[in-house]
Amino acid sequence: MSIKKDLSIDFLGVKCENPFFLSSSPVGSNYEMCAKALEAGWAGVYYKTIGIFIPNECSPRFDITSKEGTPWTGFKNMEMISDKPLEDNLEYMRRLKQDYPTKVIVASIMGSNEEEWEILAKKVTEAGVDMIECNFSCPQMTSSAMGSDVGQNPDLVRRYCEVVSGATHLPVIAKMTPNIGNMEIPAIAAMEGGAKGIAAINTVKAITNIDVENMTAMPVVNGKSSISGYSGAAVKPIALRFITQMKQHPELKDVPITGIGGIETWKDALDFILVGSSNLQVTTSVMQYGYRIVEDMISGLSHFMEDHGIDKLSDLVGVALPNIVPADDIDRTFILYPDFNKDKCVGCGRCYVSCFDGGHQAITWDEKERKPVLNEDKCVGCHLCLNVCPVMDCITPGKVEMKPGVEDHEVKMKTKYE
Repeated sequence: MSIKKDLSIDFLGVKCENPFFLSSSPVGSNYEMCAKALEAGWAGVYYKTIGIFIPNECSPRFDITSKEGTPWTGFKNMEMISDKPLEDNLEYMRRLKQDYPTKVIVASIMGSNEEEWEILAKKVTEAGVDMIECNFSCPQMTSSAMGSDVGQNPDLVRRYCEVVSGATHLPVIAKMTPNIGNMEIPAIAAMEGGAKGIAAINTVKAITNIDVENMTAMPVVNGKSSISGYSGAAVKPIALRFITQMKQHPELKDVPITGIGGIETWKDALDFILVGSSNLQVTTSVMQYGYRIVEDMISGLSHFMEDHGIDKLSDLVGVALPNIVPADDIDRTFILYPDFNKDKCVGCGRCYVSCFDGGHQAITWDEKERKPVLNEDKCVGCHLCLNVCPVMDCITPGKVEMKPGVEDHEVKMKTKYE
């Protein structure tokens, strides 16, 4: 049964029909592409970053990581900002807003000095966009005055936000680099400079693979390569961590965040919402599967809300944050033993091998029955076995046992694994 809930949500005073936007990248780099996405159901587009600078791109410029024949687990790109003339990009954005007035068009901009930031802010404002994203975080720009080097400098972030905010009446979003230890520092600087929201995260500097024929990283460009941005499912945990830390910081807890990094499914989207994102951006999965994925995201999120009696998407934003606590606050008073469903067990032995070679040697192997046997005297409840088991619900959380001297109390646990 098809269920459609009201997924509309306010972001920086702009009403969005749903939280799903294309992020500034090749998937939203001209009028035709953006129009196709908007008609497919995306609420808006962060148009591919524009600047005064016109880059000279390399070929090839993409590489992937994968595992055991699976689709991409990660995606490396050496792409820079838009290589189209500035006036062409402004015209595309102008037409998009005229032809799709209920959709949200965000201009992502990048300058190399205060003058360029000001010029770009004024031009995109005149083009009629709804918001401006300041890209301080592209890791493959060839100039140190642009990209992630800027995002690591709080003083520059603050100053450029001041310049852009002073040149427009539109909400300004600062896009953060993950190539830093503490994202809160530049994020606070952005707020001090007049930004109203934060975008996190951009791509992570990485090397995906080494080509042993040319003895360089991938992709190989005439025998050479470069460290550049990594995205896709592999960076989702990193993105969730940065967003959580910002939303738990007293100076940033009320700052709206647009979440980016490895969103492929409605569940990925929900995870970002639950740690505080009220807007979502997607690129890598669109490059892999197409604009059509937004239909599944809308449907899945709608069904979740229906099943849990939730009427407004905004009621889900940040719900998980109170339960993500410092390590010192984790309850360490009990052991939660795994439970083995012998009827579902296929006898692969992965739990036994993993526990014996990488755990606490708490599983023995019944050679005759080809089934695992748990030794509770050795088991510490780490759940390595549960995580390596390839069969759904074969190994699940089971008996709870309090550690010596601890009074019995209720223990919440995950009971449904998907």
